Amino acid sequence: AIVVPDGTRFLPGRSKATDSTLIKALSRAWRWQKLLDAGASGSIAEMADKEGINRSYLSRTIRLALLAPDIVEAILNGTQPATLQLSDLEQPFPIDWEAQRTAFGFRANPAQ
Repeated sequence: AIVVPDGTRFLPGRSKATDSTLIKALSRAWRWQKLLDAGASGSIAEMADKEGINRSYLSRTIRLALLAPDIVEAILNGTQPATLQLSDLEQPFPIDWEAQRTAFGFRANPAQ
């Protein structure tokens, strides 16, 4: 089970295309963002030291908490574009959700 940002449990009907590397990175990003929001660490540097990980890695990974909700859902369901790799998400990406969809090969959000 995965606990989504609103706290509900999500039991996806995952496809065979689920990427455990992407899912693990998303999980870490949300966990670290939650710790920052709660004040458990005062900065990325402090959190990296507490976690015993590289500051650069934490900085690149925590940005995944800024992904559009439909992109996160697609990754969890395994319906993301087949070409999407963690290395793509570790590069600087736009904050704007529509620009993210374009950058990562998702179709426009039909709800808009």
